[in-house]
Amino acid sequence: MALDAIGIIVEDLERTRRFYRHLGVELPDDPEGHGHAEVELAGGLRLMFDTVETITSFDSSWSRGTGSPTASLAFSFETSAEVDAKFQELLEAGGQEHLAPWDAFWGMRYAVLRDPDGNGIDLYARL
Repeated sequence: MALDAIGIIVEDLERTRRFYRHLGVELPDDPEGHGHAEVELAGGLRLMFDTVETITSFDSSWSRGTGSPTASLAFSFETSAEVDAKFQELLEAGGQEHLAPWDAFWGMRYAVLRDPDGNGIDLYARL
């Protein structure tokens, strides 16, 4: 058995595509309109995005959780300045601030935000 993919459910696939480009994730178009896009990451793991409409088309009982995300995607950077700049860029691209960049006691410049659908995004660089 091998972990093959991570799936994230979103409202608007085009908005998601535009947002995640800021993080270097280039999602392909969905020309057939299935509400699904995926990209293969380093090591072969796939990152998949499906719209709420797509998920509820085969699972009518699905509903979005409330409260804080229980998982996040974490992106590493070379410098603290890159973390700060990317945090600001993502806010301007529709991200939602959660924890502004700070120097964490575990030796990293760290920031936490939410993507436009409320999914967790962590940014960090070693100090």
